[in-house]
Amino acid sequence: MPQAVAGPEIERLIQLLARMPGLGPRSARRAALQLIKKRETLLAPLAEAMRVAVERIVVCRECGNVDTCDPCTICRDHGRDPSMLVVVEDVSDLWALERSGAVTARYHVLGGVLSALDGVRPENLNLARLVERASVPEMKEIILALNATVDGQTTAHYVTELLAHLPVKVTRLAHGVPVGGELDYLDEGTLSAAIRQRTAF
Repeated sequence: MPQAVAGPEIERLIQLLARMPGLGPRSARRAALQLIKKRETLLAPLAEAMRVAVERIVVCRECGNVDTCDPCTICRDHGRDPSMLVVVEDVSDLWALERSGAVTARYHVLGGVLSALDGVRPENLNLARLVERASVPEMKEIILALNATVDGQTTAHYVTELLAHLPVKVTRLAHGVPVGGELDYLDEGTLSAAIRQRTAF
């Protein structure tokens, strides 16, 4: 077992950083060292931001987004199209779609996808609230922006069946050739999806 090179407080900081996605033990050590070296400009403001986050960040009861207010900033935005709802697996997907600027709809975060292997069942997801929101008279379209994985597609089919009794159109994101993509570098699944979902030019 490697010997500790610093006091328990610094070792604890390294261990906590190593739990972050994309940071292994070595990267966590480098990040901790950088924070310590720039204590006044990085570490102190980060500690304060994290303290505020722990105290003030909440999950929006309307859509499932995280924010410092409930309802969240997106749900409070009156410029959003109330007739369209984009269903995503996680908050990170919501943020990605917002960065793209491609949609001005409202969102609904499921909090995961159905997965027999991981024991995620329909009652573990935010589905009841989705049905409520899809049932309002002004709702016209539900866009399923779920990942093109087996679990994502299983969830998409389940949600489609769940909403079948409502007078709303259920659509999904297109699958296929990415913008700037070269056919030679694409996998067979992506190519076959692109061929099946071809559109008029």
